[in-house]
Amino acid sequence: MPPARRTSIDPDRLVRMLKLTPVNSNEPFNVVYIGAGNIMFGSDEGPWNHSFRFEHKLGPRLKVVALIDPNFARCEAVLEAKRLSFVESAYKNTRVYKTIDDFYADMTDAASTIARFLLCLETKIHIFPPSRAIVVGSPPAFRGSDIPGADLELTLLKYFPGVALFIEKPVSIHAVEKAMLVSNKIQDAEIVCSVGYMLRYLKAIQMIKAIIEENDLRVMATTARYVCAYEKIAKPDWWNKALTCGPIVEQATHFCDLSRYFGGDVVVSSVQAHSLEFYEEAGQLSKISVDESKIPEAQRIPRVTSATWKYENGAVGTLTHLVSLQGTNYACELEIYCDGYLFKLIDPYNAPQLRIRRPGDDHEEVHHFPNDDPFFSEVSNLIDVIEGGPNADGSLILSTYEDAVKSYELTWAIRNASERNRRLPKRGLKETA
Repeated sequence: MPPARRTSIDPDRLVRMLKLTPVNSNEPFNVVYIGAGNIMFGSDEGPWNHSFRFEHKLGPRLKVVALIDPNFARCEAVLEAKRLSFVESAYKNTRVYKTIDDFYADMTDAASTIARFLLCLETKIHIFPPSRAIVVGSPPAFRGSDIPGADLELTLLKYFPGVALFIEKPVSIHAVEKAMLVSNKIQDAEIVCSVGYMLRYLKAIQMIKAIIEENDLRVMATTARYVCAYEKIAKPDWWNKALTCGPIVEQATHFCDLSRYFGGDVVVSSVQAHSLEFYEEAGQLSKISVDESKIPEAQRIPRVTSATWKYENGAVGTLTHLVSLQGTNYACELEIYCDGYLFKLIDPYNAPQLRIRRPGDDHEEVHHFPNDDPFFSEVSNLIDVIEGGPNADGSLILSTYEDAVKSYELTWAIRNASERNRRLPKRGLKETA
């Protein structure tokens, strides 16, 4: 029998915020935020809030050089709130820009450079270089391609070579081939780049990964179920496939990514899928919080999507996504099957629970992970890599851009397959509302 493979990820590295050991450095860590929305600064809809995690990882070292978003009112509102809090020092000198071009022009303007240098001397706050990391939380319509206006990553590589990137998922809404082009450019630039598939950083996920590798197991199947609570989703864009590409590309992408994390690369041509559409009898929903009549019928989202595929190693993957629950809580589960083993992850977003059945025992172990914050572990690992931590080769970054594009490709393959298999109404679908 070959020797057991050891995991390259130490679960203890995925620290909880409550047990954080501060970085042993006093050097300022300069960051640029692109996007002033909920992903960056939080909301009542979920646990995301990248700024909060950067603040808690870096403490007084954090200096936010710029906040870039065309909504100046939103920018000023979030900055005002930050400056009235204990993290005031991180945002005291933050400048607001409408576009990345405006920021770059200001950074390269001679008069502006001198002014910043004098400010640095006066306040003793180091604001050079402009950034050690750029956090991209702007909508995917503006990135993930080489199309002018949707080529943010390529612009950042051009303006700020060598600066690390953190990019939200999904990587794009444009053609997969465009995202692959961007991936190649990022690889060629040899920069640190992490994509926001935070569920990979869950302690439960890393526990599964360690057991699989330590026992030299082979994944036989993955089964993912993602059931969202649609009643509280009040963003019209989310219900419009033309704007967010639909719930598989925008939402179920996390579970497609976790499935790939364990199953490996997917044979994309093997993907099969079916959907339940809004015009079918079983697809009528009673508590939609937006006026769906304003959305063209051809762009309204499916209520259910069920997909199957083959992995390159022969294993089988399945995904079921439903827009069916009301209230607030989602119902999400992931199962991974190996010879003699069953791993069942329950409620990863709120209170992760891992059930494990092992060979020789019909009962399931139950593991809980209180206070685990994968968003923080994601940011913490990124900063450790940027600062040349013990695994500066990048192994602490669990979701590279290249890998994220493969998850993006899978989500589009599922959507396309489900649309090919739709049972269209006899009268057809209206292209306009």
